[in-house]
This record gives sequence, C-alpha cells and structure tokens, in this order.
Amino acid sequence: MHHRLAIAAVLAIPLAWPHLASAQAFANPLFVLGNGVQDPAYPTPEAQAALLKGLGYDGIGPSGVNGIPEMLKAFDAQRLKVHALYVGANLDADQPKFDPLLKDAIAALEGHGTFVWLYIRSRQHPPSSTGGDQRAVEIVREVAEMAERAGVKVALYPHVGFYVARVEDAVRIADQVNRPSVGVTFNLCHWLKQDGPTKMQERLELALPRLFLVTINGADPEGNWDRIIQTLDRGSFDVYGFLKALKRLGYSGPIGLQCYAVPGDKRENLVRSMEAWRGFSKRLAEESK
Repeated sequence: MHHRLAIAAVLAIPLAWPHLASAQAFANPLFVLGNGVQDPAYPTPEAQAALLKGLGYDGIGPSGVNGIPEMLKAFDAQRLKVHALYVGANLDADQPKFDPLLKDAIAALEGHGTFVWLYIRSRQHPPSSTGGDQRAVEIVREVAEMAERAGVKVALYPHVGFYVARVEDAVRIADQVNRPSVGVTFNLCHWLKQDGPTKMQERLELALPRLFLVTINGADPEGNWDRIIQTLDRGSFDVYGFLKALKRLGYSGPIGLQCYAVPGDKRENLVRSMEAWRGFSKRLAEESK
C-alpha cells in the first residue's frame, strides 16, 4: 500500500476498532510514551490529547513531576488515560533520593489508576549489581507508601546503564520490597539492547507474577538505538510474536509505545505504528478463526 493510502486507511478506521470485543484480538490498552508527542506542533497537554485521541491511542505515559494536574485534566477531557508517570530514584548518598515534588505529583494521580513508572540509577553501583539493593528497597518502599496513599501502584522500569538495568533486576528488587503495589515493566527495547532476542519466554515468565506494564516498538534485534527503537511497522524483530507470547501468558495490562529518538514527523510515526498495531490484532483474529 502506498504511504498516503496507508495513512488514509488508518484514519478511516473507527476509533473503537482496537477495542472490539473479539476475544482473540489484542485488547490491551495501547498508550504512547511522552517522547512520542514532544514536538512544537503539540505544545500543550490539550494538543497532545487531541492528537492521540484522533489516532485511536488509549492515552499517554509522560515524564517528570511538573504539570501533572494539567495533564490529567486534558486527558480526562478526551476520555483518555495517563497510564504511567515516568520518574526516577537515585541510590547515591550525595544525590536526592527522588525529586522533592514527587510526593505532590503522586498525590495528584489519586483516582486515575496511573502507575508510578520508577527507574533507579546510581553512579556508585554498576548496572545489574546487587550492592545497592538495601538502599533501593528502602527507597522503593518509601515511594510505594506515597503511591498507596493515592491508590496507585509502582512499576519498576529497567533501563540500560541504570542500577535496575534488566527485568531480572526489577523482579529482584520488587521481590525484596514484597508489596502487592510494587511490580515491574518489561521494556522490549532495553531487553533487546542488553540481551538480544534470547530467552524471551523465560524472561516474560519471570516477570509475569509482577508484570504491571510492557513497552514495545519496531526494532532490529541489534545495533544502536536508531535500530532498536523504530516505528511499530519497521524492523526485523517479530513484535507480533512477542505480543502473542504475552497473550498466551495471560497478560492483559497496558502496553506503551516507545518512541525515543525516532526520526520524522511525530504524527506520521504514530499513524504508522497504529496501523501496525491494528494489523497485528487483525492477524491474530484471523489466525484464531
């Protein structure tokens, strides 16, 4: 299909399409990380919400502690959801544990079902080491207590180069924290960057008991970020197979579209990814007949 026709086809599909009742379709809410809409063309939460609503996405996963009430209001108005708030913690004694405004940001999330998406970094302790575990557990428990007061949960976010770098690290810390409100994220791009497309089933099964969130993107299974993060219709990695594995395991939670540093027009990239997502769901439904 030519590119313009592909875009037109996506926009012509009713917005309810991703949420059809077919038990065989991918029914997970699909939201966009904040980096997918950070553009001068969409300078406000209202503009970002309108863009994502028009393209059929379920919401957003913004970063940072500022402007949260405004973000929630704009997305509520479009009947979309702020699925996860990406924020950080630091284990080093010479650094703040977390942003002092985090408490207020979390309090604003009450009643919205938003996850606190928590990455954990350290200069003192290498990635995927264990020497900072005690400090990490203390900080996560403190964040979890704030989150629980607001009725929300914490999903640890594995990130290349950070203390919690792999999903195995996130599970290890979450197990030590040992609170039902603390779980983990499986980030496809960070897994590929560190491990390549190996042991996918094993890693998903490890995460599953605490799996709150998943992120996806089109990808080649090796190389730099420009290859490991692409629009959902590009790359040689079998994203469809990854989604099928999640479905077989019974994961029905939100899925975030990672868009970090993807070149090109933001809207066009989101259109391409939505077309691919709908194609995956249609393919699954047809294969299941």
